[in-house]
Amino acid sequence: MAHEVAVAAGPFAPGHLGELTRVVPFEMVDEVLAETGRTQQRIRDLPSRVVVYLLLAGALFPGVGWQEVWQRLTAGLDGLETAAPTAGALAQARRRVGTVPLRRLFDLLRGPAAGIRTAGARWRGLLVCAVDGTLVAVPDSPANQAEFTRHRCNNGGAGYPSLRLLVLVSCGTRTVLDAVFGPTANGETSYAPSLVRSLREGMIVLLDRNFAVQALVEAVTGTGAHVLVRVKQHRRLPVLRRFPDGSYLSGLGSVAVRVIDCEITVSTSQGRRTGAYRLVTTLTDPYTHPAELIRLYHERWEVETSYLEIKSTLLGGRVLRARTPVGVTQEVFALLVTYQVLRLAMADATGLSPATDPDRASFSIALNTARDLLVQAAGVFDDTAVDLVGTIGRRVMAGLMPDRRIRTRPRVVKRAISKYNARGTVDRTSYKATISIDILTTHTP
Repeated sequence: MAHEVAVAAGPFAPGHLGELTRVVPFEMVDEVLAETGRTQQRIRDLPSRVVVYLLLAGALFPGVGWQEVWQRLTAGLDGLETAAPTAGALAQARRRVGTVPLRRLFDLLRGPAAGIRTAGARWRGLLVCAVDGTLVAVPDSPANQAEFTRHRCNNGGAGYPSLRLLVLVSCGTRTVLDAVFGPTANGETSYAPSLVRSLREGMIVLLDRNFAVQALVEAVTGTGAHVLVRVKQHRRLPVLRRFPDGSYLSGLGSVAVRVIDCEITVSTSQGRRTGAYRLVTTLTDPYTHPAELIRLYHERWEVETSYLEIKSTLLGGRVLRARTPVGVTQEVFALLVTYQVLRLAMADATGLSPATDPDRASFSIALNTARDLLVQAAGVFDDTAVDLVGTIGRRVMAGLMPDRRIRTRPRVVKRAISKYNARGTVDRTSYKATISIDILTTHTP
């Protein structure tokens, strides 16, 4: 009887995500299924709600097959009668649900999860966000090969076809504000305009040199958001007015921008190195937003940390499961939803202690705790008292990491065909060293 209180009744019982069900509750999933017309016509062993949770659980356990994911969903339901579907039945159920409910669920859950007082989320009142892209490997099936090509590089082709994923991340909480993905035949700048829909006034977006495209900057500023983007040193930008801090007013298409030329020195235990940077921002008032805003540009690396958490921690470096493009789309949305749900649970925990920077919350602790609670079918409902953090939050807060250090490492081939093809070796001592960034000069041409 205790299990009947803890989970849904009857055939719906295996449909849960452990304690994370509180973030993505039954009512939300049912509403999404009704909106998208994917609610089952009759009650069967695998109702649509259960299949949605199965897909999300699959993102938590990427190293096992779907039948083993099902076993984890039902492991904590001793005493309840549950179905024992075949691999074929699970595949048919996933096809029946399709991709649209997962896409809609992602739209409901995406967002910054940053309160006004969240440490590190804002700079001078602006929500700090970043955009960047990455490649995600998919199975080497004929259907996937026709849609997703192998990535080519100087050291040979990749072993698997890949899709290109771009995300808009809130740098403070590393939650996902929006995402777009597709074949690698299209470049990052082709996908980036799709993310503009999620920008608004009160945001600043950090972009690398690849995104310093006039049309994209114009589209971003059209939403009321601001931009801080690095451009190539040799890019000619007219000097319209000089400011006392060394920056100058210029134009990028129809957008008025401020250009800051600087030299940044990175000091580590292995020595010092200096690089020239040219940054362009739509924050044109040097008194309200002085040239020190170039220090903010380093926050762009938070999006890389998000990719590390998704691809290395959550996926464990594995290739996706789906062997068809439709299945890949469904799986990627399930992966994004699951990552966002974990991040929202972490933000809820750190949010109760405004002085705690979300950077100190361990994604690995949250992930492993969520996995344990799913297998136990624990924490699905909170039927005693209001618990804003739950077991996941308490373990995250008990295992806070030290204040984050700025880190640096040389660029190397991340997935070389052979160890002899790497363009250098990683200096582990330098990578782990605490570094400082000193602005030596700001100057105008």
